[in-house]
Amino acid sequence: MTSPPFSIVGLDHVVLRVADLARSITFYCDGLGCSIERQLEAGLTQLRAGAQLIDLVVIGSAMGGTARLDASGRNQDHFCILIDPFDEPGLRQHFLALDIDVPPSSRRYGATGYGQSVYIDDPDGNVVEIRGR
Repeated sequence: MTSPPFSIVGLDHVVLRVADLARSITFYCDGLGCSIERQLEAGLTQLRAGAQLIDLVVIGSAMGGTARLDASGRNQDHFCILIDPFDEPGLRQHFLALDIDVPPSSRRYGATGYGQSVYIDDPDGNVVEIRGR
Protein backbone atom coordinates (compact mmCIF):
# COMPACT_ATOMS: atom_id res chain seq x y z
CA MET A 1 0.00 0.00 0.00
CA THR A 2 1.40 3.40 -0.96
CA SER A 3 1.05 6.64 0.97
CA PRO A 4 -0.33 9.80 -0.60
CA PRO A 5 2.06 12.73 -1.08
CA PHE A 6 0.32 14.69 1.67
CA SER A 7 -0.91 14.43 5.24
CA ILE A 8 -4.43 15.08 6.39
CA VAL A 9 -4.46 18.12 8.69
CA GLY A 10 -8.11 17.97 9.83
CA LEU A 11 -11.65 18.51 8.75
CA ASP A 12 -11.78 21.33 6.23
CA HIS A 13 -15.50 21.65 5.61
CA VAL A 14 -18.74 19.75 5.35
CA VAL A 15 -21.45 20.68 2.86
CA LEU A 16 -25.04 20.29 4.00
CA ARG A 17 -28.17 20.71 1.89
CA VAL A 18 -30.77 22.53 4.00
CA ALA A 19 -34.46 23.32 3.57
CA ASP A 20 -34.60 26.46 5.73
CA LEU A 21 -31.43 28.58 5.80
CA ALA A 22 -32.49 30.86 8.67
CA ARG A 23 -33.38 27.89 10.87
CA SER A 24 -30.04 26.22 10.10
CA ILE A 25 -28.05 29.41 10.74
CA THR A 26 -29.78 29.75 14.13
CA PHE A 27 -28.90 26.15 15.01
CA TYR A 28 -25.24 26.35 13.98
CA CYS A 29 -24.54 29.92 15.15
CA ASP A 30 -26.65 30.16 18.32
CA GLY A 31 -26.55 26.47 19.22
CA LEU A 32 -22.98 25.52 18.34
CA GLY A 33 -21.20 28.89 18.33
CA CYS A 34 -20.33 29.12 14.62
CA SER A 35 -20.18 32.48 12.86
CA ILE A 36 -21.11 33.46 9.32
CA GLU A 37 -17.91 33.78 7.27
CA ARG A 38 -19.47 34.61 3.89
CA GLN A 39 -22.63 34.24 1.86
CA LEU A 40 -22.87 33.84 -1.91
CA GLU A 41 -25.87 34.68 -4.06
CA ALA A 42 -25.75 31.18 -5.57
CA GLY A 43 -27.22 29.87 -2.30
CA LEU A 44 -24.09 29.10 -0.27
CA THR A 45 -23.55 30.25 3.32
CA GLN A 46 -20.21 29.39 4.87
CA LEU A 47 -20.03 29.15 8.63
CA ARG A 48 -16.75 29.28 10.53
CA ALA A 49 -16.43 26.36 12.97
CA GLY A 50 -13.01 26.82 14.56
CA ALA A 51 -10.40 26.21 11.84
CA GLN A 52 -12.99 24.50 9.60
CA LEU A 53 -16.11 25.48 7.68
CA ILE A 54 -19.65 24.18 7.52
CA ASP A 55 -21.19 25.05 4.17
CA LEU A 56 -24.98 25.35 3.97
CA VAL A 57 -26.57 25.16 0.51
CA VAL A 58 -30.28 25.84 0.18
CA ILE A 59 -32.38 23.26 -1.64
CA GLY A 60 -33.78 25.01 -4.70
CA SER A 61 -30.79 27.35 -5.08
CA ALA A 62 -28.20 27.19 -7.85
CA MET A 63 -25.81 25.26 -5.60
CA GLY A 64 -28.37 23.24 -3.63
CA GLY A 65 -30.18 21.72 -6.56
CA THR A 66 -33.88 20.93 -6.68
CA ALA A 67 -33.98 17.41 -5.22
CA ARG A 68 -35.55 17.19 -1.79
CA LEU A 69 -33.87 15.53 1.16
CA ASP A 70 -34.43 11.78 1.27
CA ALA A 71 -37.25 10.28 3.36
CA SER A 72 -35.09 10.21 6.51
CA GLY A 73 -34.35 13.94 6.14
CA ARG A 74 -30.63 13.19 6.13
CA ASN A 75 -28.27 14.02 3.31
CA GLN A 76 -25.16 12.55 4.98
CA ASP A 77 -24.38 10.30 7.93
CA HIS A 78 -22.80 12.72 10.42
CA PHE A 79 -19.88 14.98 11.02
CA CYS A 80 -17.95 15.56 14.19
CA ILE A 81 -17.08 18.78 15.96
CA LEU A 82 -14.26 18.52 18.50
CA ILE A 83 -14.86 20.67 21.59
CA ASP A 84 -12.96 21.52 24.77
CA PRO A 85 -14.00 21.16 27.53
CA PHE A 86 -16.61 18.43 27.31
CA ASP A 87 -18.97 19.39 30.15
CA GLU A 88 -21.93 17.06 29.70
CA PRO A 89 -24.24 18.77 32.23
CA GLY A 90 -23.43 22.15 30.66
CA LEU A 91 -24.04 20.79 27.14
CA ARG A 92 -27.33 19.24 28.21
CA GLN A 93 -28.49 22.52 29.80
CA HIS A 94 -27.42 24.58 26.77
CA PHE A 95 -29.16 22.37 24.21
CA LEU A 96 -32.26 21.87 26.37
CA ALA A 97 -32.71 25.65 26.32
CA LEU A 98 -32.75 25.39 22.50
CA ASP A 99 -35.25 22.48 22.62
CA ILE A 100 -32.61 20.04 21.30
CA ASP A 101 -32.59 16.52 22.75
CA VAL A 102 -29.20 15.29 24.00
CA PRO A 103 -28.86 11.56 24.64
CA PRO A 104 -26.33 10.27 27.20
CA SER A 105 -22.70 10.47 26.11
CA SER A 106 -20.52 7.52 25.14
CA ARG A 107 -16.78 7.01 24.85
CA ARG A 108 -15.86 6.85 21.16
CA TYR A 109 -12.71 6.80 19.09
CA GLY A 110 -11.92 9.67 16.72
CA ALA A 111 -9.05 11.57 15.10
CA THR A 112 -7.55 12.57 18.46
CA GLY A 113 -8.10 9.22 20.20
CA TYR A 114 -10.88 8.35 22.61
CA GLY A 115 -13.24 10.94 24.02
CA GLN A 116 -16.78 11.38 25.29
CA SER A 117 -19.31 12.39 22.69
CA VAL A 118 -23.01 12.87 22.05
CA TYR A 119 -25.00 12.87 18.83
CA ILE A 120 -27.61 15.55 18.19
CA ASP A 121 -29.77 16.34 15.18
CA ASP A 122 -29.83 19.67 13.39
CA PRO A 123 -33.16 21.08 12.10
CA ASP A 124 -32.90 19.13 8.82
CA GLY A 125 -32.10 15.78 10.45
CA ASN A 126 -28.33 15.89 9.90
CA VAL A 127 -26.49 14.15 12.71
CA VAL A 128 -23.81 16.19 14.51
CA GLU A 129 -21.39 14.48 16.86
CA ILE A 130 -20.16 16.77 19.64
CA ARG A 131 -16.92 15.30 21.02
CA GLY A 132 -14.33 16.12 23.65
CA ARG A 133 -10.63 15.31 23.50
